[in-house]
Amino acid sequence: MAPVEDPMERFHARLDEHRLGMSVALEEARHALSIGEVPVGACVMLDGEILSRACNLRETLRDPTAHAEIIALRRAAFSVGAWRLTGATMYVTLEPCAMCAGALVLARIDRVVFGTRDPKAGACGSVMDVPGNRSLNHRVEVIGPFMEEECRELLQEFFRSMRKESRTTYPEGPGPALGREPGGDGATVDGNVYV
Repeated sequence: MAPVEDPMERFHARLDEHRLGMSVALEEARHALSIGEVPVGACVMLDGEILSRACNLRETLRDPTAHAEIIALRRAAFSVGAWRLTGATMYVTLEPCAMCAGALVLARIDRVVFGTRDPKAGACGSVMDVPGNRSLNHRVEVIGPFMEEECRELLQEFFRSMRKESRTTYPEGPGPALGREPGGDGATVDGNVYV
């Protein structure tokens, strides 16, 4: 009979890789903050190598699906030339929502390491547990919260700033996304045009 692998032992064996992955995700979250997006960053790693990295671009692209996790998954799949990301780990600063958790399952990611819980929309245990749902054909190992304080502080900074700006700049509410006219021609991010 083979010995049962202890999940905590496996976690500690990969601690340096987890720190690297989350540090990259935090860099992406800081970039999101600098461009006025909700500061969520993600990174996909496979065998200790970074496959992709991304930040939230929902406001920039005017796309409700432009979450950091979705963009990072698309880039990782392109990088390996396949939609199956078996063996890969997603690092993300905020617990994935239902859409992103579902995408992790569909991409066959092995594990997700998240920074801080999302008590309103978290789908990796806070509100629901998509990755662990036994009705699905794949389950994703969930690790988190990890490096929680750094991840939470960025989000708190963003929302404090938004509340302050909303009270001083927009007494009647924020209105449309700043600097973007409805019906525009898209956005350019990292040299790529998104429509």
